[in-house]
Amino acid sequence: MLDIGPLELVALVVLAVLIFGPDKLPKMIQDVSRTLRKIRQFSESAKEDIRSELGPEFKDFEFEDLNPKTFVRKHVLDKDELGLKEIRNGFDLKAEMTDVADAVHGRTGDAAASGSAPSAADNGSPARPDLLKKRDKPEPGERPPFDSDAT
Repeated sequence: MLDIGPLELVALVVLAVLIFGPDKLPKMIQDVSRTLRKIRQFSESAKEDIRSELGPEFKDFEFEDLNPKTFVRKHVLDKDELGLKEIRNGFDLKAEMTDVADAVHGRTGDAAASGSAPSAADNGSPARPDLLKKRDKPEPGERPPFDSDAT
């Protein structure tokens, strides 16, 4: 009941008796219950009015479906009209990540399958540039590299 434990409920009753007094408490309970009943009747009549105005196409419309979690659960996860389960089952994240890592490291499909990266001795030229290697000194007559963003 609204996540109220028994100890909290007793504390609320004692607090209500202290605030309103034992003589006014029954009338306050009646007034609150009457107000809640009127609010519930008002919301039900508003729902019925909206359903009747929407027409027969929306006769099975539920206002609980307006909650985004309920809407997604009902229309996407439970019904698999879009074939989402097939897509989800056909997607192999591990294989995709391996392919991306191989592409980044410059490995081909057969070299990646054998587990060895191509080396410079295989075909005489490096398979990929060494991006971390820096030259000690520029060649004589060569201008040093210029980075316009760094200046």
